[in-house]
Amino acid sequence: MNKAILIPGLLLSCFSLLVADEPRPLFIEGYSSQLSYAPGEELKLHTSTSARQFGIQITRRGAKKETVFSKTGIRGAEHPIPENASSHGCKWPVGFKMVIPTDWKSGYYEVSLRVEDGGGKFIHRNRRTAEGSCHFILRTANPGKKSKILLQFSVNTYNAYNNWGGSSLYGYHGRAKLQGNQVSFNRPPRTIFNNWEAPFVTWAESNGYELEYASNMDLELRPEILKNYRLILSVGHDEYWSAPMRDSLEKFIADGGNAAFFSGNSVCWQVRWEAGGRALTCWKQWFNQDPLYSQDHRLLSTLWSHHLVKRPENELTGVGFLHGGYHRSHGQFMDGKGSYTVHRPDHWVFAGTNLKRKDEFGGKDTIVGYECDGCEIEWRDGLPFPTHKDGTPKSFTILATCPARWAPGDSLWYDKWPSRDHSGNAVLGVYQNGGTVFTCGSTDWSHGLRGKDPKVIQITKNVLDRLSKP
Repeated sequence: MNKAILIPGLLLSCFSLLVADEPRPLFIEGYSSQLSYAPGEELKLHTSTSARQFGIQITRRGAKKETVFSKTGIRGAEHPIPENASSHGCKWPVGFKMVIPTDWKSGYYEVSLRVEDGGGKFIHRNRRTAEGSCHFILRTANPGKKSKILLQFSVNTYNAYNNWGGSSLYGYHGRAKLQGNQVSFNRPPRTIFNNWEAPFVTWAESNGYELEYASNMDLELRPEILKNYRLILSVGHDEYWSAPMRDSLEKFIADGGNAAFFSGNSVCWQVRWEAGGRALTCWKQWFNQDPLYSQDHRLLSTLWSHHLVKRPENELTGVGFLHGGYHRSHGQFMDGKGSYTVHRPDHWVFAGTNLKRKDEFGGKDTIVGYECDGCEIEWRDGLPFPTHKDGTPKSFTILATCPARWAPGDSLWYDKWPSRDHSGNAVLGVYQNGGTVFTCGSTDWSHGLRGKDPKVIQITKNVLDRLSKP
C-alpha cells in the first residue's frame, strides 16, 4: 500500500500560495467636499475603494425616500489613510462629481456608494457586496421663496460624535479611549439624522409644511439667508455652536425673527470652524489647553456656560443642560414616564390640546428622553418660575416640566456648579426678545411626531403656524 509523504516545505509553500490567492477585503468609503450646496453647484465626492469600479445612488429624505440619481461603472481607486485623518482629514482626491440639477428640492440627501465583485480568482469565489454612505444638505437657490421656515441640520453634532479614523470629541469610543480636540469633515461621516431630524422632517412634509434646509455652518458662513425667514428650527441633538452661528441667530431674533428649539442639550459647547471650515475644534473640559486661553476667554472652545465665557446658552434658548440632565438615559430616571407635566394650560402653545393643569402628555413615545435642558426654578403656589440667575431671559414662561438629573461625574465638567448628584428638569417654555423663542427642552420631541401623539402634533402645529407668520 502506498503512503502519502508529507513534506513540510511543500505544505508551507502551498499555504503561502493559498493566502496569496485570497481576495482583498472589499470596501468603499467617501465624503462630500462641502456640507451644503445650492442647485447648480458642483457636487464633489472624495472616495476610496478596493474595487475597480463603483456605483452611486442619491436619495432625498423627506416625506418619503426619493431616489434622484444613480450611476454605475464609475472608476474606483484606493487611497491611503493618514495617521491624523480624524483631525486633519483624509486628503483623498475627488472620485465623482456632477452639477446638481436646478430642480432638486432643498433637503437632506443621502449618498449610497456600492461595490461588488466575485471574490477570489481561484478560491473564495463569492458574490461580494459592500456599501458606504455619506450625505450633503441642499439649500434652496432662492431663500424664503417657497417657505418662511428654515431647518438647520445639526451637522456639527454629527461630526463631534464621528470617530472614523480613531478619534471624536469624546473619549468613550476613541482609540485607546483618548478624546480628540479637533475633528475633520474631510473623512467618511457619521450621521444622527435618523434619530431625531428624520421623524420631524417626515411628519412636517407629510402634513403640508414646506420647509427649507441648511447646515449649521450656513448660519456662520451665510448669515444673510436668515433675513428671508420668519422661523428658524433646531431639531434633536443640536449641541455644538460657534460664536458666529450664535451671533447670527441672536441678531435674527432681536430683529423680530422667531426660533423654535425642538431639541435638547442645545447650544451646549462653543466650537470654532478651522481649516477653512472643514474642521471643528472644541477643547471641552481641557479649556486651559485651548490656544485662545491666554488671549480671549470669550471664544474658548468649552461650555457656553463656563464662567470664563460668560455666555450661558439660556440667554438664547431659555434653558440649558446645567439645570437639566438625563431622563431614561445614563442611568437616570430609567423608570421615568418620559412625559411633560403641564403647568400653564391656557397658553397659546397648548391651544386645541384640551390639556389641563397637572395633565401629562408624551409618555407613550417618551418625548422627554436622553438629554434635557432646564432652568433654575423656584416654586410659588404650586407653579414654577425661573429665577433668572442662570441667564434665562426675564420674559421666559415655564409651561411644562419633567424631572431630569446629571449622571455621576458630570459635575467634573462644570466648574463652580452644584454637586455631582444635581437634579433639575426638562423645561418646555417660551420667551420674547424682539422675536419669540420656543424651547421643548428635550432631544426626543420628534419621537412623539413619529408616534403620532395628538398632543405633540397639535403643539408642534401651534408653534410652526404662529411663529412662521409675518
